[in-house]
Amino acid sequence: MLKSNVDVIKLIQSDEKMMEIIKAASTLNLPDWWVCAGFVRAKIWDTLHGFNKRTETQDVDVIYFDQENVDENFEKELENKLVSMMPSIPWSVKNQARMHIINNLPPYTSSVDAISRFPETATALGIKLDEENNLVLTAPWGLEDVLHFEVKPTPYFTETKELAAIYEERLVKKNWKSIWHKIKVNQIN
Repeated sequence: MLKSNVDVIKLIQSDEKMMEIIKAASTLNLPDWWVCAGFVRAKIWDTLHGFNKRTETQDVDVIYFDQENVDENFEKELENKLVSMMPSIPWSVKNQARMHIINNLPPYTSSVDAISRFPETATALGIKLDEENNLVLTAPWGLEDVLHFEVKPTPYFTETKELAAIYEERLVKKNWKSIWHKIKVNQIN
């Protein structure tokens, strides 16, 4: 059973497709990069639900942090490079040095800071290869919620009515409970 960062890393290491995706992302040589969010969460929930087949995600989020080049067109070039390597993957590449604007939050200081401000704690996850090709997992809010099927907002998404509304809209749009029946969804009061 999954109980720790080490368990999650081993789980991902044993998944050839996930490793292929992570290795493709690493070839971009981006600063402070991670493959994150649903890519990691879905694997954990699929495993804990005993699914034999991978749940398809809407996109594979690759993030990085580069304050020197915040041109959105560059992100599209990076996506195109990944598509040329793995055309069947729905890539999404975003520089977190500009994404705080979209979420109406103060500027992020790094990709991990950005991950910590994702809407749900169970989605605030990232995985990457370090310089020695070892997998590294980040989980700024820990693994407890994702491992216990808890969907709840990160603290940032409870600070204002606007952010709480984004969280609530995502719950409806994503409809995770229709895929993973064990999850418990926490509403913001």
